Amino acid sequence: MPDGISLEDELALAGRLADAAWIAIRPHFRALKDVDNKVATPPLNPSPARPTPTARPAIPAKAEFDPVTEGDRAAERAIRAILAAECPQHGVTGEEYPETPSNSGYRWLIDPIDGTRAFVAGLPVWTTLISLVGPDDVPIIGIIDQPVLGERYVGWPGGAELQRGGTRTPIRVSDCHDLRRATIATTDPFILNPAEQGAWAHLRATARISRYGLDAYAYARLAAGTIDLVAETGLKAWDVAALIPVVRGAGGLATDWRGNAPKLGGQIVCASSAGVMDQALLALRRSAMLA
Repeated sequence: MPDGISLEDELALAGRLADAAWIAIRPHFRALKDVDNKVATPPLNPSPARPTPTARPAIPAKAEFDPVTEGDRAAERAIRAILAAECPQHGVTGEEYPETPSNSGYRWLIDPIDGTRAFVAGLPVWTTLISLVGPDDVPIIGIIDQPVLGERYVGWPGGAELQRGGTRTPIRVSDCHDLRRATIATTDPFILNPAEQGAWAHLRATARISRYGLDAYAYARLAAGTIDLVAETGLKAWDVAALIPVVRGAGGLATDWRGNAPKLGGQIVCASSAGVMDQALLALRRSAMLA
């Protein structure tokens, strides 16, 4: 561990953050009154022309919808309150509120509800993501918490475990080494650009099983050995940071789509083995971002 950082203390704090998030979220799960849109929606027809008797009304393009709920905001406020009281020297980067600068070089990255669409739909595959990132932007510890199922996946340098019902069970990726035998996942293939869709189509045609709509929960199940590869794109720092320690701590691999060290955002692929990863990268490299 880096100097001045206690792994045991930081993991305990991360666990308290996850507990506080669930307390804040629980009243809203399957009981939502409002769902807000982060994307500003312009008027459908701000300057309508006078219609003629033979004119057909134009069909407006579907407005983009990026949901956010009071559950998201309440959980992030709860997490930030604890961090402000217990480790104000570390920065905080979250999805819902402005960044708090770091005086130590370390920062917490938090996504209070990763998979808000699943949350809105009442599906228990959303998660709370919490990670501590070092001065080199490498995630040190990560938590993928699914409190409805009572599953908390925790990762750190050299280890990972599933905490459930007061028990802690070490977790390990599967022994799958062949993409043709793999179960793979991506959250939504329709958010991929055409080149990325081509790469995913190759993976889907090669793999044994493909699953969708799991968001970060797919990476948790990769670490636990029931999914063998996850590939995604268009991610933010708070989407990615917690995944990497959990997957790597369970013996898995995490890279960008070129096979390089993963960035905090953009394209990421995680795999259970070098065999699965190498086969997947043959397709993914073709649509890898240059940046």
